[in-house]
Amino acid sequence: MAEREKIDFDLEKRGILHFYRDKAGFDKAAKVNDLLAKGGLDRHAVTVDEIRRIEPALKGICYAGFFTPSDSTGDIHKFTRGLSDVCTRRGVKFRFDASIDKIVPSADGRFQICWISTASREGGSDTQSLQVDAVVICAGTASRDFAGMLGDRLNIYPVKGYSITVGLHTLESQTAAPQVSILDDATKIVTSRLGRDRFRVAGTAEFNGFNRDIRHDRVEPLVRWTREHFPEVATDKVVAWSGLRPMMPSMLPRVGAGRRPGVFYNTGHGHLGWTLSAATAQMVADSVSETVAIEGRNRAA
Repeated sequence: MAEREKIDFDLEKRGILHFYRDKAGFDKAAKVNDLLAKGGLDRHAVTVDEIRRIEPALKGICYAGFFTPSDSTGDIHKFTRGLSDVCTRRGVKFRFDASIDKIVPSADGRFQICWISTASREGGSDTQSLQVDAVVICAGTASRDFAGMLGDRLNIYPVKGYSITVGLHTLESQTAAPQVSILDDATKIVTSRLGRDRFRVAGTAEFNGFNRDIRHDRVEPLVRWTREHFPEVATDKVVAWSGLRPMMPSMLPRVGAGRRPGVFYNTGHGHLGWTLSAATAQMVADSVSETVAIEGRNRAA
């Protein structure tokens, strides 16, 4: 989609490097790798010397690793903004800064969506509404509440993740930061290079309800890890962030039709939202198309 629509999102097709600090961690990963290989993934073992060749910037203790050459990284914010521009050109109408108040099924099989815009909330009144034929719920952690309005149960829980974006504002930092995506299995920290002057480091999972506070004790290990493995990268310009991943107990998303006709779901992707988004979007689009076709045949009969 990005190639076809010319969306610029700092795409890097350099693969991902998983490294392990000891033999026990590597041996455990090798068993998982056998399953991935059976599934068709090209992910092969690499020695310490090969790790240094794949990503010379990586410092610190390494025992061995696995490299997946097909993996890619990019800036998801830039991608989704670009994708929204494409959708707008193709006729989609977005309503931003709106808080959905309720979704009410009608007797005729349609739905009334009621929302409050930011401006209306500040003014203290004016709920707006829209009649639609069908709804697709893809609202992250809010999907659980919307599903309840429509007679479905979604056991989605917000699992908070943290990340930092390191500003590579000097030539030395830009040279010392990695180009290949890296995953440290021991700490469950993963990285991405975002263009010339940004380095993303993410990790940890926190069960704390809908709390959106950014805790220093969660951010500090990410900064410390960066200094340990990329000591020549300056960390005086770091932007911290936290987000609520919509997780299902099975870690699998809910995709497809709901109980009520005209209700569809594409949610619960957890930490793999961007990874799975194009595939699940196609799945739910097929489900909608199939439903429309069946209804058309029923009306014709």
